Amino acid sequence: MKPTIAGFEYQRVSVAEDVSLHVAVGGTGTPVVLLHGFPQTHLMWREVAADLAADHTVICPDLRGYGDSDKPREGGPHTYAKRTMADDVVTLARRLGHPRFALAGHDRGALVAFRAGLDHPEAVSHLACLDILPTLDMWDALHGTSAAVAFHLYLMAQPPGLAEQMIAASADAFFGYFLDVWANRPDAIPPQVRAEYLRACREAVPSIVADYRASAGIDVEHDEADRAAGNRFGMPVTVLQQDWGAALGYEATALWGAWADDLRHTTVSCGHFMAEEAPADVAKALRELMLRGA
Repeated sequence: MKPTIAGFEYQRVSVAEDVSLHVAVGGTGTPVVLLHGFPQTHLMWREVAADLAADHTVICPDLRGYGDSDKPREGGPHTYAKRTMADDVVTLARRLGHPRFALAGHDRGALVAFRAGLDHPEAVSHLACLDILPTLDMWDALHGTSAAVAFHLYLMAQPPGLAEQMIAASADAFFGYFLDVWANRPDAIPPQVRAEYLRACREAVPSIVADYRASAGIDVEHDEADRAAGNRFGMPVTVLQQDWGAALGYEATALWGAWADDLRHTTVSCGHFMAEEAPADVAKALRELMLRGA
């Protein structure tokens, strides 16, 4: 039996032509949408979601191209642009009856949340981004031999074909590598959940690569346009992040401060998979975020 978030109901919601998202919904109260990262599915939020469901309506989708959501064939850069994926999320929440909601994302999901906050400030009341830099700042921070830590970004930025072939040939080894090296607490991802992550990724290689390819192309263009226009987040923003700056030579709070007026940036001591390694701390930070400006 596939693992699920206990007590949550599952459904498919159409968000675009020929694209439906697989989504878990639980709890009652003010809504919060939780977006997963790579190489995971909505299950990464299982403990945080159960905690928040005590006083919030919690919505946990698999992103377009991931998990059990639809995986449209890449028809050009827009198919997996974060703008497109952000539109999916806003449409999902609206179709579930929530035109305005708090939004938290981890890793790839945080990039989608970042774009949703810029494109849809009328819909996103509060924004949390876990363990990312904004796309422009991420590429600027990677240089020299220190950039080797992000080898997968460069691999999946290549034109269609080679990366997909290479990854598909050793999918479990490729995706499993990140589950191993990015976790400070390997026991935080139980065997059945790990198996589900690997199954989901194995079946989604082309769409996962397309998502990453977009972040080396069209997503950069969209962020550059916002930076040039001086667009910033007006809603309260929380960032939880490992101390990547110490290794890569940047000051994360300053980088994030260029995008957000009301910012709380916290450096955490757990590994990358913080919603699974420190779920109580993440849930507490999200609750505190949703009280700001209330």
